[in-house]
Amino acid sequence: MMIIRIDQKAEEPLYLQIRSQIIAAIATGELEPGQALPSVRSLAADLGINLHTVNKAYAVLRDEGYVLMRGRSGASIADPCEEDRANRTQAELDKMEDELFALALGHRARGGSWGEFLECSQRQAARAYGAGERCDADGAPAASKHAAQGGSAIKHDVATSPGTLL
Repeated sequence: MMIIRIDQKAEEPLYLQIRSQIIAAIATGELEPGQALPSVRSLAADLGINLHTVNKAYAVLRDEGYVLMRGRSGASIADPCEEDRANRTQAELDKMEDELFALALGHRARGGSWGEFLECSQRQAARAYGAGERCDADGAPAASKHAAQGGSAIKHDVATSPGTLL
């Protein structure tokens, strides 16, 4: 079960804070395909925020292919193996390559070296993939699995400042 923490004082919009934490939980295996997310109303009430904020986060996650929205059945984590998700994944890879190219050009324009860019990129990739974790057979980090026994896959808390829970 994951915990969502929001920081009302952060510059990042609340819906992006929610989005980022759900994506991170999917990436680390805290949330698995098929797991239910709390209802928009429930999560908004628990976090003490407007339900439209949560709805926007879920809509962005849906549009990016991370979440399936099924009317009254609610939201659940999408399966990355589904064909529609695979097509979106390729589009996201193309977008990532364009963004990396722009970052590399900017780094080079500021006098940065190729090696510095690669080192920085490697550090961030290691950070995202949990360098130092035990790896599975494919060489990918073996994230701990949290199987949901029904109900929501997320525990919700509000952080008024980093690390402070209400």
